[in-house]
Amino acid sequence: MVKVSREFKARLKLAERPAYRIATEAGVNPSTLSKIIHDAEPIQVGDERVLKVARVLGMSDHEAFESEA
Repeated sequence: MVKVSREFKARLKLAERPAYRIATEAGVNPSTLSKIIHDAEPIQVGDERVLKVARVLGMSDHEAFESEA
C-alpha cells in the first residue's frame, strides 16, 4: 500500500497557508487532498494529485510517497 510520506503531511500541516488553499493552488480539490491525507483515497506512486501538492510545498517527487511492506 502506498501512502503520502510523513514529510508531506508535516509540511502541509506546518505551511503558512491552510491546506485547502494549497490544494486549490495545486489544482486539487481540497476534499480529495483531505481523503488522501487520511488514507481514505487510494493512491499509487506517481499520483499526479499528490505530486502537484508536493511541488507547491517545495518537495521533490520521491519525497512525497512512502510505501508499506
